[in-house]
Amino acid sequence: MKNRLKVLRAERNWTQADLALALDVSRQTINAIETGKFDPSLPLAFKAARVFQLRIEDIFDDEEGA
Repeated sequence: MKNRLKVLRAERNWTQADLALALDVSRQTINAIETGKFDPSLPLAFKAARVFQLRIEDIFDDEEGA
């Protein structure tokens, strides 16, 4: 699943650790999501959407081309 976490995080000058703290996950989890090695759970995706004040679809793309 493609995502914009790294871009959104960079726009705010946040480190992976900063975002991890905001989402209550490890920095390694953020790294794995940003690099496409791990897809977030639905609750985590909703939490990210709230943190960035965006819709889930504005952050995550399932690449299936609905």
